[in-house]
Amino acid sequence: MKLIPVYRWNKSMLSFNRRSERLSQQPWAQGVLLLFCVIAAMLLANLPATKFFYHSFLETKVQIHFMSPDGNVDWLFPRDLTIEKFINDVLMVVFFFTVGLEIKREVAHGELSSLKKALLPIIAAFGGVIMPAVIFTLVNHGTPAASGWGIPTATDIAFAVCILSVLGDRVPVSLKVFLTALAIADDLIAILVVALFYGGHINLLLLGISLAVIGIALLLRHLGQKHVSVYLALAVVVWVLFYYSGIHATMSGVVMAFIIPSTPRYERPYVLHKIRFFADKLVRYDRIDDDTDFPNGPQRHFLRRIQDTAYGSMNMSYRVEHALSPWVNFLIMPIFALANAGVEIPDISFFNIFNTAGITGGVGLGIFLGLVLGKPLGITLFSFIAVKTGICTMPDKAGWKMFFAVACLGGIGFTMSIFVDTLSFADAAAVVAMRNAGKIAILLGSIAAGIIGTVLIRLASVKRS
Repeated sequence: MKLIPVYRWNKSMLSFNRRSERLSQQPWAQGVLLLFCVIAAMLLANLPATKFFYHSFLETKVQIHFMSPDGNVDWLFPRDLTIEKFINDVLMVVFFFTVGLEIKREVAHGELSSLKKALLPIIAAFGGVIMPAVIFTLVNHGTPAASGWGIPTATDIAFAVCILSVLGDRVPVSLKVFLTALAIADDLIAILVVALFYGGHINLLLLGISLAVIGIALLLRHLGQKHVSVYLALAVVVWVLFYYSGIHATMSGVVMAFIIPSTPRYERPYVLHKIRFFADKLVRYDRIDDDTDFPNGPQRHFLRRIQDTAYGSMNMSYRVEHALSPWVNFLIMPIFALANAGVEIPDISFFNIFNTAGITGGVGLGIFLGLVLGKPLGITLFSFIAVKTGICTMPDKAGWKMFFAVACLGGIGFTMSIFVDTLSFADAAAVVAMRNAGKIAILLGSIAAGIIGTVLIRLASVKRS
């Protein structure tokens, strides 16, 4: 009798885990979670009962003390690392690592795997980067805010896919694929922008050592090393060297993602032979007269071997990406949103991002116009030129009205835009105010882009039908 409650509890937990797994696989789940975290961060940063704790918690130092045996040397690692910087400089390395793996996969086998497939989204992505940067620069030319031109250049695929999934079949599948490929190309360009324009003073010695470590990783890959732990250990070393060399530490994640081998542990003939062998053993040990004893002890062993063999048939890049993606999408990104979206609002005038007279200048206006106008105009204009000149072909069953409507969703620039915002602006007197104004403009611009894109897609789908 005592086993019944335990059985029911285990059954309910299994059912809960299955529902949770199905929920996490929904295309809108990550976007909804990020939106919830944004709202929570804004409340934590502004409610009288929580705002002091929220900001002081993010500013808490995170350091490891190394003391020499004689007690004369006390070395801190890393330098000046707070919880907020730990999230942005350490946890975001994992995010960039998975982004690098995703880009690598798409280049090898996906939507960027051939020139014909990749050309239109790549050209569109460049348009979606150049036009917002130009608009921001025109608004802030000659001011301390001019260095923030990279903020409105990125697209957040989580929120865009969330909206597309809600709209269902109103959007042609070809345009959903196009927007996904564009966001991937957009991420690659944003990574290059951060690496080239938002790093610090370069320490050439440490940079040289990091390149040597990367060379060792490449040599190991050439020699056939297939243990992921080796590459992860080298990735940590590269991260430390990047952190102290002046190149933004998150770039180490992208570099190591492209180095990890794309070859499987087991080749196809070996996999097929082993699975047939263990499947035959599974059948041989089946007790037909005992329906309650399946799988029995030997069968559980053979099932585990089949599982291990199947897992080893997938390449290392895919295995690592598959293992990390749930953690990145449903833990690291929500933590990033909680830490970076919490802007303290002193009064309602702080939302007036069109005011260029204050200490923040045209930061808010440049970001808002870059996301809402620059992104769709750049994506559509560059794509239009590429199609009309015969360089690319239009996505199937898509007209220019629907194309422009989907391009508006490219103005949803949450994650990468906020990340670039945390790296921008060098004016010490106004840097906090500028970054906070930038975050408000990113949130308002992303919301406006999402609403405009949704309305235009609905209108375009009605006219199409």
